[in-house]
Amino acid sequence: MAIEDLKDVKIITAMITPFSADGSINFGALPKLVEHLLAHHTDALLLAGTTAESPTLTHDEELELFAAVQKIVNGRVPLIAGIGTNDTRDSIEFAREVAVFGGFAAGLAIVPYYNKPSQEGMYQHFKAIADASDLPIIIYNIPGRVVVEMTPETMLRLAEHPNIIGVKECTSLANMAYLIEHKPKNFLVYTGEDGDAFHAMNLGADGVISVASHVNGDEMHDMLTAIENSDIKKAAAIQRQFIPKVNALFSYPSPAPVKAVLNYLGFETGPLRLPLVPCPPEDAKRIIDVVIDGDIEATKETVTGVLRPDY
Repeated sequence: MAIEDLKDVKIITAMITPFSADGSINFGALPKLVEHLLAHHTDALLLAGTTAESPTLTHDEELELFAAVQKIVNGRVPLIAGIGTNDTRDSIEFAREVAVFGGFAAGLAIVPYYNKPSQEGMYQHFKAIADASDLPIIIYNIPGRVVVEMTPETMLRLAEHPNIIGVKECTSLANMAYLIEHKPKNFLVYTGEDGDAFHAMNLGADGVISVASHVNGDEMHDMLTAIENSDIKKAAAIQRQFIPKVNALFSYPSPAPVKAVLNYLGFETGPLRLPLVPCPPEDAKRIIDVVIDGDIEATKETVTGVLRPDY
């Protein structure tokens, strides 16, 4: 699989992992959740990403999750596997394993966290992963979680690698604009910020890797379609109503808010694994009121403007 599998993909859902009350993966909840996402304009799925609580998934659990989702999806949409850590050797081994496992359009590898590598260290890290297997690599640039930020210059340097096909960019719109303007033709730029999707797509981004698409996929699709059709007024009207929902979905460490909404809707996504904890009941109710009903009073209690997620 290669970049062609993703070139027309606009909405990639970074899918949560459903858990049972005892903390084990609730594989029985996956079919309903996956079918819901596909029915509401998810064009591709990212598995074992941050939203999936990947830091608390074991290696074997990730492989079981991959197999279960592949069976449900049955080739209907591309799949992306979270494969990166702050250990280059571990990331290489997992990229090779996922390539052999098969069925994935790409692997998502995060900028190394905790180690605080230099720009050259980041370059060598991703080059080593991309050199090691045939699995196409998407870089995840999210300084709010990893402390360090890959510069656009380093990103563009890596974009020349034939096996590095894109980025999930969670820095500034200015950085995104620069990347879009100067990137090679066969390099995909996705925003990882739901609240920035409107602006990123108008700048020329390829799509969004989203959390909000779990519950607001139709709105996102309508907004992106309006942008594609050059109906900016319609897209902007959707964005204005969408922003408070994004704020609510990131008002607690993700994926606690989106799991609260999904549980309310009957998807049995269950609890979170420590050190993450559920939203307090009163706040969960407010989040649900905003995200599902667009409740005006509940919306007034959210942060105004675009909330930068507190990663």
